[in-house]
Amino acid sequence: MKKEIVHFLNSRGVELIDIHAIYLGDEVDLERINGPGTVVFPGCKLTGSDLFIAPGCKIGTQGPVTVENCRLAPDVELKGGYFQGSVFLKGASLGPEAHIRKGTIIEEMASVAHAVGLKQTILFPYVTLGSLINFCDCFMAGGTGPENHSEVGSSYIHFNFTPNQDKATPSLIGDVPRGVMLRENPIFLGGQGGLVGPSRLAFGTVVAAGTIYRKDQLKPNRLLAEPGGRSINLPYKPGTYTNIKRILKNNLLYIANLAALEQWYLHVRSFFVGGELPEQVYRGLLETLTFDIEERISRLGQLASKAQNSASGGLHGILFEKWPQLENILKKYRDFKGDPDLMEKWLLIIESLQTNQLQKHSYITGIKSLSKKHVEIGINWLDSIVMKFMEAILKLIPEFELNV
Repeated sequence: MKKEIVHFLNSRGVELIDIHAIYLGDEVDLERINGPGTVVFPGCKLTGSDLFIAPGCKIGTQGPVTVENCRLAPDVELKGGYFQGSVFLKGASLGPEAHIRKGTIIEEMASVAHAVGLKQTILFPYVTLGSLINFCDCFMAGGTGPENHSEVGSSYIHFNFTPNQDKATPSLIGDVPRGVMLRENPIFLGGQGGLVGPSRLAFGTVVAAGTIYRKDQLKPNRLLAEPGGRSINLPYKPGTYTNIKRILKNNLLYIANLAALEQWYLHVRSFFVGGELPEQVYRGLLETLTFDIEERISRLGQLASKAQNSASGGLHGILFEKWPQLENILKKYRDFKGDPDLMEKWLLIIESLQTNQLQKHSYITGIKSLSKKHVEIGINWLDSIVMKFMEAILKLIPEFELNV
């Protein structure tokens, strides 16, 4: 059987360095492992019926790799570690000792060094993570290319679990409407630091090394540092949410941005399905994003159920009482397509890319070719999705003053 597998995959341009040192699950469809140029090194375990590997991928170049139900676009390199239920777009690179869990999306040419843990993390093109990082439950964009990219320094942590034992803590580092256009200033999070979720940081933000940042920074192009510190010794009551308004707003804006990203994937990425974005990988993008949105709604629901114990009445009581209606709005996120006129104008712009033969170029090239005027239309359309999303919620819970 192994000889038959080797012969079949070799005929497709896939090189198995040592078939005896590679495990292929019985559920794996060999037709979904593609060459030419794909190399699987010894010590690799490939499992899952959804597994898809495009041409030019390198699996296990620096150590053993387990790949479970992941979709890899062309030229992805997984150097070592564990990868589950995630999507990697063209040219993505992840270093050894990685631990990448379900719901992660790594877009074009984003890279991760060694010993990095990710879960339900979305990195836009070019974003770079250093080593020894835990960066779960967050979205990061920014930068214009390989020489001008957003970066997270080594030994960085995104704190995503609270003393109240909830994970309603996703952080928006950049945003979807501007991030997809690949024209914003990069964001830099200095090493040996951390970000306490849920948080929002604007494009161009620089957080100094060694800083644990606990706030939002909505003004772009700011340097943030919190040198020194002071001793704090205060009474603490478990289960207390003292900043429920900010927590809720940041969670809702995160979900709204993911809703905008889904519309982007549906109506923009779909035009670029082909060689660099195989159909199977594209479907993986949509499925993974759906999982991420549903998870964020679930985590917010857990917080709402705890809010009733935090304080009697007030905003906490309103959130608990209104959660069923709020959850219903959130589960209808696919209904929020933004301003129809802006959407129509934007889709005509994208269709014109195909008419002008720019479909022969990559997604990155196509987006970067757009004029400033066209980009503004696209941003305004995506912004309108976020705004309509938040407006629907504001009508339900005006007490939270969720104006964006």
